[in-house]
Amino acid sequence: MKHLLKLLDLTQEEIVSLLDLADRLKAENKAGIPHPILKGKTLGMIFEKSSTRTRVSFETGMFQLGGQALFLSSRDLQIGRGEPVQDTARVLSRYLDGIMIRTFAQQEVEDLARYGSIPIINGLTDFCHPCQVLADLQTVREHKGTLDVNMCYIGDGNNMANSLIVGFLKVGARVSIACPENYQPDAQVLEFAKAYPGKFFMTDKPMEAAKDADVIFTDVWTSMGQEEERAAREKAFEGYQVNAQLLSVAHEGCMVQHCLPAHRGEEITEEVFEAHADEIFDEAENRLHAQKAVLVACMQDVQE
Repeated sequence: MKHLLKLLDLTQEEIVSLLDLADRLKAENKAGIPHPILKGKTLGMIFEKSSTRTRVSFETGMFQLGGQALFLSSRDLQIGRGEPVQDTARVLSRYLDGIMIRTFAQQEVEDLARYGSIPIINGLTDFCHPCQVLADLQTVREHKGTLDVNMCYIGDGNNMANSLIVGFLKVGARVSIACPENYQPDAQVLEFAKAYPGKFFMTDKPMEAAKDADVIFTDVWTSMGQEEERAAREKAFEGYQVNAQLLSVAHEGCMVQHCLPAHRGEEITEEVFEAHADEIFDEAENRLHAQKAVLVACMQDVQE
């Protein structure tokens, strides 16, 4: 695998292979078995959006794989002062063995891959969040023993919704989502979902989407860069909270997942969050293991 730009680029087999590798690396980590697979390799981490989980998990992951990670904020790079992305890609390709970027525009990630000569990993864009959803898939498979599940997403049709739809449909799950009319997923993703007749359902009624769900996902109503829309979004998402009433129509033992950070009392109640905290923090932990699998899949090929 050369890059991880978006889950739309991966086959079902590639996704499952990454999950299997993530499980192996996690098991070795828990057993204290070192795996310096990327010894001597350097990952550059470009952050144009701030992060807790993305930075710490990638930096720790590279250390555990025997390599090192460099934190590169947009304030420290010429790309933040107007240097063309194609020039940054060419320069960093001379120094590094891979780049992880967390930014706004998907096109910036695509351009880094186009003009650079090293693996590019999408740590998040406004369009998608592939690393998070690989961790989500790993967590659901751990808890349920299968990905043949009814997955439900409640909330904003944002980057998380886009990647959850693509990732879960590709591995054979059934997907239902509930979003307000003006906050639906990207048109490209909805077009992709048409290839899965009978497996994708979209509504503006959360209770309909949550019926018979095996796992329910949600995310914040107002993401980074949308702060000026907060009041309008809070009004639009009234009734889209993951709460006890919503879970009452799901299957018994339904999981709840949240990519974090959570705004308790908005998209999810304190009661539901705490009841499912173990699952949610397993999901957060699996960012480390899933991303290590991505790093190995992309950067080990460079080594060889």
